[in-house]
Amino acid sequence: MQSRSPASRTGRPRSATADAAILAATREALVELGWSKLTLGDVATRAGVAKTTLYRRWAGKNELVVDAVAELFDALELPDRGSLAADIEGVVLQFATILALPEAKSGLMAVVAEATRDDALRERIRASVVERQKRLVLEGRARAQARGELPAEPDPDSSARTVDLIFDMVAGAVVHRTLVSAEPADEEWVRGFTRVLLHGLGE
Repeated sequence: MQSRSPASRTGRPRSATADAAILAATREALVELGWSKLTLGDVATRAGVAKTTLYRRWAGKNELVVDAVAELFDALELPDRGSLAADIEGVVLQFATILALPEAKSGLMAVVAEATRDDALRERIRASVVERQKRLVLEGRARAQARGELPAEPDPDSSARTVDLIFDMVAGAVVHRTLVSAEPADEEWVRGFTRVLLHGLGE
């Protein structure tokens, strides 16, 4: 899976403290300035680091914003609520809460728009956000299989396609609801979405 940062280089090891400060400053600048006015110079000033420090880690604003937004989604956890439906509802509510953050909304919409004409950026989004968060689908499915709520899927290719499909359905629906339709993904909506996801339109 592609790293969130540029290719490793020789020299002094990276500072996790500096990385955290830079990503936090990027999200702060997104909220205050918006995508178009955000500059690496402003982020460096806010983070208290030299501008060259940013360029040693990120090639430009696109990559930096992707990583700043991706870090928000790393906070997602799959709660164990005792059933697959309840687990899905819990993580979807968390996801919707993150998407409602001003820095998540502005950052994600901006980099997705930029990625329509930048293949490398689109790959970075896929690796830094999509592939990393598929861990939630894998964990949830394994837990549901252990409970006997879902059948085992021993074929690895079929299993991978199922994971992709589940992730796309969940992420696509919640992103569309919150960022495109600008409607709340509240508990009532999440319950209805989970019911359709698990049982289709027959119920």
